[in-house]
Amino acid sequence: MQNMTEIISQIISTCSLSVCDLIFNAHRRTNTANTMGLGSSHPKPFPGDILEFPRNKYFSHFGIYYGERDGVPYVAHLTCRDSETKLLLFGRALKSEVKLDPVEVVGQRYKVRNMLDEIHSPRDFYTVVKPAIDDMMGKDITFDILFHNSEHQATLFRYGLKKSTQIEKVYIQILPTWKELFKKRKL
Repeated sequence: MQNMTEIISQIISTCSLSVCDLIFNAHRRTNTANTMGLGSSHPKPFPGDILEFPRNKYFSHFGIYYGERDGVPYVAHLTCRDSETKLLLFGRALKSEVKLDPVEVVGQRYKVRNMLDEIHSPRDFYTVVKPAIDDMMGKDITFDILFHNSEHQATLFRYGLKKSTQIEKVYIQILPTWKELFKKRKL
């Protein structure tokens, strides 16, 4: 179990960065020994698969594998990389959007992580997910590290519901402390 102080420190330090830094550049690992699909049930992703790009020991960036264009694999993901938006209080950015980028631009290391397939049926990529991605591209979306991050967006596309397992892990760590402070009327 991770130290709650480390988790809170990571959240606080993350919130002082721009969303661009948080999502794309923070703690990028370029270890080429970890290749595409490492740790997944199938090394080559299929359109509609969720790709996880590790950023640091607490957080990852997520997107939906979109397929190839001219032999280049693409991922659709929630980002504000090209925006001037900075993370405001509580990890929010007012302007972010779904973008389509080559997988290698988003990260050198990733794995297929269809984490809810055993609980929820994935939606059909060509009739539901791809049109939803195409419709969302270029529209302003509010990024919120707790309620609407890249993992929420990826699960929303794939399953039709927003879920972030990495944020749930943070809640598990901090909820007992918050509960105790609330009981003592200090929160």
